[in-house]
Amino acid sequence: MKKFILKTIVKYRRMKLLDKYILKQVITMFIMGVLVFTSIIFASDTFITLIKQISRYGIPFKIAFMIIILHLPSVFVMTIPMGVLLSTVMTLNGLSLSSEITVMRACGIGLNRIARPIFTFAIVMALASFFINETVVPVMTKQSTDLALYAFGQKNIPEGKENFTFKEIKEGGKLKRLFYVGDCTDKTLHNITVLDASKEGTIQILQAREGKTSPMGWRFQKGAIYTITDSGKTLDTTLFNDSTFMFGMDLSKEMEKNQAGERNFIQLAKFISKENRPELRIDLYDKIALPLTTIVLVLIGVPLAITPPRVRYNRGFLFSILIIFAYYLIRALSISFGEAGALIPVLAAFMPNIILTIVGVGLYYRKVYTIC
Repeated sequence: MKKFILKTIVKYRRMKLLDKYILKQVITMFIMGVLVFTSIIFASDTFITLIKQISRYGIPFKIAFMIIILHLPSVFVMTIPMGVLLSTVMTLNGLSLSSEITVMRACGIGLNRIARPIFTFAIVMALASFFINETVVPVMTKQSTDLALYAFGQKNIPEGKENFTFKEIKEGGKLKRLFYVGDCTDKTLHNITVLDASKEGTIQILQAREGKTSPMGWRFQKGAIYTITDSGKTLDTTLFNDSTFMFGMDLSKEMEKNQAGERNFIQLAKFISKENRPELRIDLYDKIALPLTTIVLVLIGVPLAITPPRVRYNRGFLFSILIIFAYYLIRALSISFGEAGALIPVLAAFMPNIILTIVGVGLYYRKVYTIC
């Protein structure tokens, strides 16, 4: 009995050391992967958005940068599955190339046991991703939306500056609106002129003695609006004492973009019960499908990471990129079909996971049970 207990303790300690050995490498590679993929997303998409917001809407750099930072948690939710996949493939591929997996198998440690700490780590990361998406992301997205709406309304009028101008540009580089403010004192604008060329064939010129900006629009006092044609003919003249203008900026569209991101699963489900739209239902199911992707990618990454004896180079990174590309390609297609009504929302959200799970189970079974 004592011998059995001692053997069990020794075996437990060895297995615990094995878990620590594998997890140490996985976590190190995971941190590197998250940083790399987050940097790629920021460099390729986020900073382009930053430049557009500054050039097109006149948003100050500081505010635009704060909006980008507030979107960081939602980027982490996307990069966590990528980082787990990269760490899984790179770690197991490295162990395979150094013949450590061969030694482990010779000692009676099967691939299921080797992969156990990795699947445990993937489950923990899936829960962490779901937690971030349900608690942190809605708060940050709401703050980002409020900050963007405020910046759109304020139009970046600097306090105390005189003879200040800025412009809005159309698609293609053409002038949309030109704003001139004589001076800004105590948040009140004086001697305002707005040249609005947003409508084809006509130009509107607005002049006002004073006014203020807010997220609700521009409020002008004691002014006039002149509508003229491109040839210079005056079509209409309107005088006003107090009026608010939005200048065609439909801020409701900005608010609609983040309806799903500003709500957690329960809040979005209640919102959908009042306003049932396919894209919102896809977003609802995606709040569960995206964290589960972490486990699915590990399922397909483990068998691909075990390198055959004849291969003597680390192909883990290449496999990771190909799997991620395949996943997001399927995801983009399924969501597009779902929004078009060709797929039901729940299937559109879970289709990438279903396809990769089927492939992963087949590869895993073949690697574990049919290949020694």
